[in-house]
Amino acid sequence: MLRIGSVVWGVQDVRRALEFWTQALDYRPRDEPDDDWVVLVPREGHGVQLALKRVTSPQARRHHLDLYAGDQAAEAGRLVGLGAVRVEWTYEPDADYVVLADPDGNRFCVVQKGEA
Repeated sequence: MLRIGSVVWGVQDVRRALEFWTQALDYRPRDEPDDDWVVLVPREGHGVQLALKRVTSPQARRHHLDLYAGDQAAEAGRLVGLGAVRVEWTYEPDADYVVLADPDGNRFCVVQKGEA
C-alpha cells in the first residue's frame, strides 16, 4: 500500500519559498531548514506535507511526488510491473528512495518509511 508522503516543489531560493509558503498555507517547517531542503507541515492538524527542494533548472517540470512505502523494494517492483521505469540516478550512500518514472515520463520517488 502506498500513500503520498510529500509533494516536492522545486524552487531556486529555499529561504524565499519558505517565507512565502509558510504564510500562504499557514504551514511551519517540520525540521530545521537548510539551504537546499525543507519540509513544511500544517501548523495545526493534519494535511499533505510540502517539501521545498532547491533546483537549478528554470524549467517548469521541477515537481514530483514522494510515495511512502513500508516495503520499498516490493512497491517499486509492483510499480515497474504496472508500467513505471527505473530512472538512471546518482544516489547518495544513505538514500532511502528510488526514482521511477510513470509511462508519461513523470518522475516520482518511492521512499522507505516503515508502515505506509
